[in-house]
Amino acid sequence: MGKTLRKLRLLFRRGLFSSELSEEMIFHRDQAEQEFRAAGMSPSAARLAAMRQFGNTTRLTDTSHEVVGFKVETIFQDLRFALRQLRRNLGFAFTAILILALGIGATVAIFAFVDAALIKPLPYPNPNRLVAVNASTAQSPQSLLSYPDFLDWKRMNTVFSGLDVFTSGRIEFNTPSGTESVHGEFVSSGFFSTLGVHPVLGRDFRLEDDVPGASPVLIIRYGAWKRRFGGRPDVVGQVVNLSGVQHTIVGVLPSDFEFAPREIAEFFVPHKPIPDCEKTRNCDDFDAIARLKDGISVSAAQAQMKAIAHELEIQYPDSNRGRGASVIPLSGSIVGDIRPILFVLLGGATLLLLIACVNVSSLLLVRAESRRREIAVRGALGASRSRLSRQFVTESLTLVAAGSTLGLAFAYAAIKGLSALISKNWLAGMPFLRNLGLNPRILLFALLIAALAAVLFSATPILHFWLSDMRNGLTEGSRTSAGMLWRRMGANLVVIELATALVLLTGAGLLGKSFYKLMHEDLGFNPDHLATVNVSSPSRYFPNPEGQVEFDHGLLERARALPGVQSAGLSNMLPLGCKCFVNTVRFVGKPDPGIDNQVDQRAVSAGYLQTLQVKLNTGRLFTDQDTAASPNVVIINQTFARKYFLGEDPIGKQIGDAKLTPASIREIIGVVADFKDAGLDEQQGPTEYVPFDQDPDGYFYIALRTSQDPTSILPALAPMIHSVDPGVSVDWQSTMQQQIDESQPAYLRRSAAFLVGGFASLALVLGIVGLYGVIAYSVSQRTREIGVRMALGAQRSSVYRLVLKEAVRLIAVGVVLGLAGSVAAAMFIGKMLFGVQPWDVETLASVAVVLSLSALAASYFPARRAASINPIEALRAE
Repeated sequence: MGKTLRKLRLLFRRGLFSSELSEEMIFHRDQAEQEFRAAGMSPSAARLAAMRQFGNTTRLTDTSHEVVGFKVETIFQDLRFALRQLRRNLGFAFTAILILALGIGATVAIFAFVDAALIKPLPYPNPNRLVAVNASTAQSPQSLLSYPDFLDWKRMNTVFSGLDVFTSGRIEFNTPSGTESVHGEFVSSGFFSTLGVHPVLGRDFRLEDDVPGASPVLIIRYGAWKRRFGGRPDVVGQVVNLSGVQHTIVGVLPSDFEFAPREIAEFFVPHKPIPDCEKTRNCDDFDAIARLKDGISVSAAQAQMKAIAHELEIQYPDSNRGRGASVIPLSGSIVGDIRPILFVLLGGATLLLLIACVNVSSLLLVRAESRRREIAVRGALGASRSRLSRQFVTESLTLVAAGSTLGLAFAYAAIKGLSALISKNWLAGMPFLRNLGLNPRILLFALLIAALAAVLFSATPILHFWLSDMRNGLTEGSRTSAGMLWRRMGANLVVIELATALVLLTGAGLLGKSFYKLMHEDLGFNPDHLATVNVSSPSRYFPNPEGQVEFDHGLLERARALPGVQSAGLSNMLPLGCKCFVNTVRFVGKPDPGIDNQVDQRAVSAGYLQTLQVKLNTGRLFTDQDTAASPNVVIINQTFARKYFLGEDPIGKQIGDAKLTPASIREIIGVVADFKDAGLDEQQGPTEYVPFDQDPDGYFYIALRTSQDPTSILPALAPMIHSVDPGVSVDWQSTMQQQIDESQPAYLRRSAAFLVGGFASLALVLGIVGLYGVIAYSVSQRTREIGVRMALGAQRSSVYRLVLKEAVRLIAVGVVLGLAGSVAAAMFIGKMLFGVQPWDVETLASVAVVLSLSALAASYFPARRAASINPIEALRAE
C-alpha cells in the first residue's frame, strides 16, 4: 500500500522525480569514477569506464519511469506525439480516416437494419414463445386457415397456451366529414392475451365478444385514439359507426404496440363467423398465432399440429385432403421476405469494411517505410521494442477513434437515408424498421469493429519492424531489402483487395442483371397507360347481389366516360397481387384424382381482360350477358389447360368444386394466355376467371386503359366514384407501372442491386488505389535499377513491360481468387436471383474485364513515370 501511494505521489510530482533520478544516477557514476581513479586510471579514462559500466542513460531513465508507474505519463506523451504525427501528415491522416469511416459507416448502417429485423426481440413478453401457425398444402407451405379448422386445432392441441386467428379488412368509418376507409383487423377474442398485450385504457376482448349475436365492440390503436378522438380519457364506452354497425370502444392499446405481420390497423374488432363461407372448411381466410407452453419446442408443436391436421384430413376428406400444418417462430414469419437481402447487404458491407481495413493497413506500411530512419534512431538511443510498440498502438487507436467517430456519423445519416427510401406501404408492414437509430447493441457492434481494426492497424507496423532489423534503417544499403519486404506485404494486401472487390462486383452484377430481367419479364399483359383504383362498398348499401351488380355497372359506365379512358373493367384482385383466392376444383366426367386440384381464382367483369390486353388463345371472353341469370361460365389460363386438359380441347368442358355440387358447375368458354396474376417473380399457376356479375363482391379494383398519361386521370377517380355513391370508400389510386416498381420483388432486388453496387464501386476504387500505391512505391524503390537499365540502352517499352508485368501478376492472382470467391458467394445469394444462374459466365467475365482494365489503367501511370526517368539524374540521386 505504501509503495502504491509513493508511486501515485511520484506520478503527480514528475519534475521532482526526474530531478531525484538524475541526481542518483550522477552519484552512482561519480562513485564508479572514483573507484577507477583509485585503481590508477587517469581522470578521463576513469570517466569513460564509469559511463560504459553504468550503461545507456536514456534507456535507464525510461526503465525507471516504467518501474515506478509512469505508464500514464508515457501514454499522454505517445498521444501527443501521435497527434503531432497526424497533423504533420494531413494527407495520410485524412485519407486513412475517410476510408475507415466509409467502411465502418456502411457496415454499422446495414447492421442497424439487421438488428431491427433479426436480433431485436419482438415487443411482447417472452417473444421466443410466439409462433405463426398456418395450414400447408402442396402449393404453399404456409397457407391460410379455415375458421372451422381453427376451432378444431384450438380444441385438440396440448402444446399452446393460446391459439388465435386474425384477418385483415377495410372498415368504413363514418366521420363528420364523410366516410373513410381504414385498415382493420378482425381477431379472435384471445388475440391480445396470446400476444401478452394489455390495453392502457379499458379492457381486453372477452370470450363472449366473438360469439354471433354479441354486442359489437372494438379496441383502437393508440395513434387512432390520439388522432381521431383527441386522446380523451372518456373514449372507452363511446359508440362509433363502422361499416354501418354501431360499435362500442372497450379499450385503447399501448403507444408502443405493433403487429408486424400486417400493415398498421387502426381498429381491432372481434371476428364473428357470420358469412356462410367462413362456416365451411373450404373457406381459408385466416392466419393464426400461438404461444407455446413452457417446455414445448417449435418442432414438438409442429409434430402435434401435423398429427391433428392428419386426423381432420381423415375425418373431412372432401375439404381437408392434402392439408397439413405449419408452425414457425413468429419472428421468422415477420422477416421471412427480407432476411435474405439483409444478409446479402451485411455481407457486402463486411467485404467493403475488409477492403477499407486492408487499404488503411497498406497506407500504414507506406508510412512505416517513411519512418524507418526515425524508428532506427529511436532504437539506437535506447527505445525498447515494447516502448516503440506502445507508440504504434497509440497512433492506431487515435486513427481508429477518429475514423469510428466519423463512421458513426456516416452510419446515422445512412440509416435515416435508407429508411426514407422505404415506401409507406412497405413500412406499414415492417414497423420494426421505424425509428431506427444508434441503440446500445449497434454501438457495441461498432466498438467491436473498432477494436478489431485497432488490433490490425497496430500489428501492421509492429510486425513490419519486428521482422526487419531496425538498426539497418540508419544505413542506405537497407533500402533494397526493406523495400522488397514492404513490396511483398503490400502486394499480398493488394491481392486481397482485388479479390474482394471482384466478389462485390460479381454480386452487384448478378443482382443488377436479375433486377433487369425481372423488370423486363414478359407480364402477359400491357401495364402501360393503365390506371387502377380500389373501391370498398359497404354490404349494407347492397343487401342483395343485384344491387351490387347495378352499382358496379354504374361505376364502369362513369369510368369509361372519363376523358382519355379507352376501356375499363373490374376484378377482385389486380395482376401482380397475392394468391389470396384459391379454389379446389374437380372435372365433370373425370374420376376423382384423390388429391386436391387447387387453382387460383379471380372474379373479373366483362371488359377487364380486354383492358389488360391479355391474349385470348381460344374461345371467347366474358360479355355483359354473363350474369347471375345465365349459365355459370369460366375462363381458364394456358397453364390450367396444359395441366388438366393436355391433348384435349377444354372449351365446353365443365368444372366444379371438390364435391361437384350442382351450383358450382361451370362451363369453360375460353382459354387466355398466362399473365402475371400472382407475384412478379412467381411462376403463374393454373388460374380460373369467373364473371364478376355471377360472384359480386363489395371490395374490388377498377382498371382503366387510357390514351394519355395514366397519372393525369388519378385525381378524377375518387370524385367520379363518390358521384355515384358518397358512402363508398376509395383508396390506392395508382398506375400499374407504379405498382410494378413498388412491388416486393422489385423493391428487394432494386435495393440489393443499388446498395451492393455502391459497395462494389467503393471497393473497386479502393482496390485500384491500393494497386497504384504498390506499383508506385515499387517504381520509387527501383529507381536506381531502372536508371542503370536505361543507361545500358533499355528502351522505354521494356521499362513499361517491367513495371506492368508486376501489375499484371498481382491482377491475375486477384482475379483468379476473386472468381473462385465470387461463385461461392453467388451460391449464397442464389435465392435472390431471377433468371440468372450464380455462375453466369457473362457476368463473371464482364466484372473480371472491368476490374482488370481499371487496375491496368491505374498501373499505367507509375509505369509511364518509370519510363520517363532520366538515367543520369536517377544515378546521381542514388
